[in-house]
Amino acid sequence: MNLTLGFSTCPNDTFIFDAMVNGIIDTEGLRFNLHLADVEELNRLAFSSTIDITKVSYHAFAYLSEAYQLLTSGSALGFGNGPLLISKHKIYPDELKDLKIAIPGKYTTANLLLSLAYPHLNQKREYLFSDIEEVILTGEADAGLIIHENRFTYRAKGLKKIVDLGEWWDQQTGLPIPLGGIIIKRNLPHEIRLKVNRVLKRSVEYALANPNDSLPFVRQHAQSMDEEVMRNHIQLYVNDFSVDLGTKGKEAITALYEKSIEKQIFPALKDAWLLV
Repeated sequence: MNLTLGFSTCPNDTFIFDAMVNGIIDTEGLRFNLHLADVEELNRLAFSSTIDITKVSYHAFAYLSEAYQLLTSGSALGFGNGPLLISKHKIYPDELKDLKIAIPGKYTTANLLLSLAYPHLNQKREYLFSDIEEVILTGEADAGLIIHENRFTYRAKGLKKIVDLGEWWDQQTGLPIPLGGIIIKRNLPHEIRLKVNRVLKRSVEYALANPNDSLPFVRQHAQSMDEEVMRNHIQLYVNDFSVDLGTKGKEAITALYEKSIEKQIFPALKDAWLLV
């Protein structure tokens, strides 16, 4: 069976999907037509229901649960890996309200966390995540919300941390921060959805057990990224929660959605949003 599959070119995604899409493990007869893109573009593809399986931000999934279910494997959750709000000059959190803030997309989990922590910001502007450091340096934005590998590079460019939203979430909940997950169309047969989840789990387990095997595929899509940054990126975002959400991971996602619904950021999710 052929299925369309979307994930980002970020090292954590190419790392966990390598064995699955390159025939290294048993895919149980499944074949995948790939679409690699930035997570915000993947969010948009899911909003248009044009892709069978895709990585999305947990923020975007809150609006997609009518058409998709969340797989229990492939997610990016963890401690100490949340988005950072940064600036060129020293800024205190209570000075943020009227500043121009660059965000990596409206439906990113980074923006959701920023909205939960600082609900009164009124000048947020969307940029490609990889451009945010530059728009701060040029003065186009006063501050910016960085994700992915930029958390490893911003200091070298003379930029300063205002707040770590991962630390904020940890202080609020004591739970891992849910960033992105893998979703699958509800209208696919249940046995196919379960098969995809099994195959993905097998792929993540293979990657963790054989970390060097995926490096050619990761390097192919990491472009000019420094190898140490690439490895740090994988270590930060791929962990036991990527193999299976488990009780703690499900609790973290539920907490994120309950807090967001309470603040009326989005409505309640459709029942059975998690594949079982």
